[in-house]
Order: sequence, then structure tokens, then C-alpha cells
Amino acid sequence: MKYAVWLFLCLLLILRLATYNRGFEEGQKIRISQKVISDPIRYTFYQSMSLAGLKVALPAYPEISYGDYIVVEGTVRGEVLEGAVLLKQEERKTVLGKVREKLLNVYKKSLPSPHAGLLAGVVLGVKSGLPDWFWQALKKSGTAHVVVASGMNVTLVASFLVSFLVLFLSRQKAIPFALTGIWLYALICGLDAPIVRAAIMGSIAFSAQAVGRLTYAWKGLLLSALAMLIIKPEWAGDIGFILSFVATASILAFEPRVKKLFFFIPKFIQSSWSTSLAAQVGVAPILFLTFGQFNILSPLINTLVVWTIAPMTIIAALAGLVGLIVPDLGRALVYLTYPLTYFFISVVSVFSG
Repeated sequence: MKYAVWLFLCLLLILRLATYNRGFEEGQKIRISQKVISDPIRYTFYQSMSLAGLKVALPAYPEISYGDYIVVEGTVRGEVLEGAVLLKQEERKTVLGKVREKLLNVYKKSLPSPHAGLLAGVVLGVKSGLPDWFWQALKKSGTAHVVVASGMNVTLVASFLVSFLVLFLSRQKAIPFALTGIWLYALICGLDAPIVRAAIMGSIAFSAQAVGRLTYAWKGLLLSALAMLIIKPEWAGDIGFILSFVATASILAFEPRVKKLFFFIPKFIQSSWSTSLAAQVGVAPILFLTFGQFNILSPLINTLVVWTIAPMTIIAALAGLVGLIVPDLGRALVYLTYPLTYFFISVVSVFSG
């Protein structure tokens, strides 16, 4: 009976993918009207984003931000909207969007670039505040996933929380705190689609670990992936979905083996190392294909910086929330992250040179 359910879901997914029509054809000139759900990546001369499942590049100005309603016209060429032209832009800030903007202002007014941009990327998945040279450094060092709204952020933060909490609590008692951390992180990020997907997958995986059933984690991960793809077939080619799934699967598959292999490393460091290396086994090929480059030292670099992510996120999130009420106090708290951002930026700069 249990195999019949899995067979039914797989057949349903195949049928859904085979009959899915995204609504436009190759060479078709289309007009997309959509609310921007994630800040674009800004380069020197243009800004890049995803609209209706297509990669869109627009001039650097006017700057497009999270929450804006835009109308774009262009020609479909594969997965790209060629010759994209911005026809209309309206600022439609929701309450969440306004809070998000105020949080970003707290960081910008407290720290110089790229420190403020790094905080915005780590906490909210916002890449628009990163200077081009630092974005290139992140890609070269294999740490770009840190500021991309993907499963790597959620998985590494949750894993760090578990690794830290097991020093004081049993693993079963630590898991609920990690799950709380996952969804608090998702709420702070604004519940963008990639973060929601990663939060669901991470919650299922860590819940299964709480009851000591690794098989439950695998079943839960596969079930969530099948359900998501049946509901949204276009996610099959979405880098956020792929990283969410592969990062979690890699950790489930390889982390125990990595821990045994590096048994001689101190336990606290060993947890970060094993999580990072296990995740990199799966995501490294994807990052190479996506960003066009891969640093063989990426596991080491990630291990060196991954420990900064959780405290950086917690302090910056708290500082941002306090800053909404008492701006000066919020900015003072942001200063506490400077040693962490300085260390992160220094490591990335050294290994990307």
C-alpha cells in the first residue's frame, strides 16, 4: 500500500510536468506584470531578477526593489527574457515590505559597505546592497549561497543552532529550538518562496531527527519535494528549490560519515565542518553550473565562516527589531556584528584573490 502511494505521486508528478504549460512559446513577445518578491542582484550596468520563471536583465536605473509592481516587455529565448524593457514601475510597499525596508536602513546607517550589505544578505536574503566586487568574491570563494535566499541559509543556521544547543541539552530537546529558529528566520526574510520551501524541508528533516528516525527524514524530504513540484511545476528548474532539496539531502546522507572521518577534530568545530562539507558534496556541482566556477577550497572556506552566520543573524535581527523602536539603540547593537562581518569579509577576500 505504501509503495502504491509513492507510485501514484510519481505518476502524478510526471503527468503534471508533461502537461505543464508556462503560457508562452519560444520567440514570443510577452508582457509580464508582476510584484517583485525578491530584491534583484545589482551589477555595475544592470540588475538581474527572475519574473514568471524567466531570467530578466534590466538597466541599473531606475532601481527595482522588493515589493515593487512592475511591467516588463521582451522576447522569450529559452529561459531568458531577451531585450527586456521596463514599461512601468509602482512602489507598493506592504506592512511587511515597510518593516523590511526599515530593517535594511538600520544596517545601512550603522555599518559601511560591504558590511551592511553582508548583513542584509545573511538576514534577509537581500543582495542589492552588495558591491559588485564583493559579489564576485563570494562566487569565487564558493560562499555566494550565504546571501542567496536558499536552503543553504536555513540548513546551516538550523544545524548551527542544534550543534550549539546540544552542548547544554539533549538532541531531542534541541530540535524544537532549531525548528523555532527556522521559522523565525523565514518570517524575518519576509516568507519569500525559496525561504518557505527551505523552511518546510528543513522542518521535516529536523523533526524526523528529533524522533531518531532518519528514514522519516528521507520520506518527509521526498514527500515535500513531490508535493511542491506537483503544485508548482516551474520550481523544477528553480535554483532555490534545487539547493533547498540537495543541501538537506546531502546533510542527511553524508554528515554522519563526515563526522566519523574527522573524529579527531574538536566536537564544536566538527559539527560545523561536517555540516558544511556534507552540504558541499551535493551543492558544489550545482553552484559550479549556476555561477560558472568552483573553488576546490570551498568546504574549508565555508567551515571557516559558517560559524559566524547564526550569531550574525541573531544579533542583526534583534538589532533591526530594536532599531524599529529605538533607532540609536538598534544601531549600537548592529556594531556588535562588526567583528563577525570583518572576519567573514577578510576570509572571503583572501581566498578569492
